[in-house]
Amino acid sequence: MSAPVRVALIQARPVYYDLARTIEAARSLISEAAGRGAQLAAFPETFFPGYPAWLDCAVDYARWDHPPTKQLYARLVANSLAVDSPEMRQLREMAREHHIALALGINERVSSGRGNRSLYNSIIIIDADGAILNHHRKLRPTYTEQLVWAQGDGAGLSAVDTAAGRVGALICWEHWMPQARQALHISGESIHIAMWPAVKETHQIASRHYAFEGRSFVLAVGSIMPAADFPAELDLAGDLRDKPEATLLNGGSAVIGPDGNYLVEPVYGEETILYADLDLTRIAEEQMALDVTGGYARDDIFSFEVNRRRSK
Repeated sequence: MSAPVRVALIQARPVYYDLARTIEAARSLISEAAGRGAQLAAFPETFFPGYPAWLDCAVDYARWDHPPTKQLYARLVANSLAVDSPEMRQLREMAREHHIALALGINERVSSGRGNRSLYNSIIIIDADGAILNHHRKLRPTYTEQLVWAQGDGAGLSAVDTAAGRVGALICWEHWMPQARQALHISGESIHIAMWPAVKETHQIASRHYAFEGRSFVLAVGSIMPAADFPAELDLAGDLRDKPEATLLNGGSAVIGPDGNYLVEPVYGEETILYADLDLTRIAEEQMALDVTGGYARDDIFSFEVNRRRSK
């Protein structure tokens, strides 16, 4: 029997739209997780440097030629993370220094080439030696998110072998895209990272369903964002304006086993690091009843293909 894999879920508050300070906050969190023996640490959706919660909580942001929204977007662009940037090299060095694999949710800017004026909602998986193993861009930004991010592609729709095991990840509402789920299932995940802004009830359902369907461990990870962090460029909706103690993103991170049951129950409303020790042999035990990539796949009836070309 192989030794359990210790994982850490970083439920934290970025320094909103300030990349340099968010990376310094991450440095401390990664060091703490590694010091507790974690072999893999997962961050929430676009933690670097913050999820655009103003899409749900602001007044008037969607007006044409709205100066405050344009100013905020420009600030996000300036603080977004390029894959080949010095900031990413810092994060890779942290992984190497602490010998820990990292799953990072980032606002991604492209430093050059076609598409370099767009931002993407992306996941970067870094191995314990600092190597970037996977780069996934959210296939379709959800609803109002299309004001911020461009559409991604299938280039990163695969699990990868890390020092902690075979790891895959999807972002938010990609968990309701059946083809995206199946692409990850087929790639042989042991540990799936479900990145969310916050893991509210419907997101818990999607994460638990994913674990049961794919017979994988799921790390559902969300952010913390108090109303006090709301960007100054925009006005909060009236019901929140006078409540600086209100929480716009309230975590909900949890660890789910391959039978769909919680190993670590959801934790709401606080900055914390959640830990779990995963016994990967449980995956084979659960595949006895259901294996959507094996006996339940019915390749004689269905065919499945993924275009893995990088679009830009």
